Amino acid sequence: MNGGSHRVSDVMTHAVVAVGRKALFKDIVERMEQWEVSALPVLEGDGRVVGVVSEADLLPKEEFRDSDPDRFTQMRRLTDLAKAGAATAEELMSTPAVTVHADATLAEAARIMALRHVKRLPVVNAESVLEGVVSRGDLLKVFLRPDNDLADEIRREVVDRLFPAPVEPVHVMVTEGVATLTGRVPDATRIPLAVRLVRGVEGVVGVDCRLTAADE
Repeated sequence: MNGGSHRVSDVMTHAVVAVGRKALFKDIVERMEQWEVSALPVLEGDGRVVGVVSEADLLPKEEFRDSDPDRFTQMRRLTDLAKAGAATAEELMSTPAVTVHADATLAEAARIMALRHVKRLPVVNAESVLEGVVSRGDLLKVFLRPDNDLADEIRREVVDRLFPAPVEPVHVMVTEGVATLTGRVPDATRIPLAVRLVRGVEGVVGVDCRLTAADE
């Protein structure tokens, strides 16, 4: 991965399994098991995402298979009861689909997943045509960046820009994702900003700032 702000396009999976509106219940389950995924995008003929079928959409069929829910349950679980009787992706899917664009930041994608309680997001273009899928696991790939890469980015994007003429050289060391900064700098007011910027480098787990100002 390159430095800078990482985008969904950097980590998403391009080869995506999807289904059409008329896909049958059993076919959907078989595809999920075969591809080891928890949700499938539902596409129109032109590849446009119109919904998503997840394991949560499929479970009501088993939950209500042998039950005779009372009126209160019927009213409260109306949507689930409808899905329990569904046979095709069109009847099962959640719509509109919760999607993300390829140029979204990883933080934006993570926020959407958290707010909408989903584990995977179809990645679409401006016309809602499917381009890939990004999962929670994909978003965590930034934490696999080598320590040396992180240190190089911190030096280039933070230290060299904030402290071009330090009193003593600013040393950057990254171990297991934790960045340690040592050295003396002329402007104490920039130290908190440096910490914030280093923490914002994707893949950094923590920051140990030991920078001191020249007048201290």
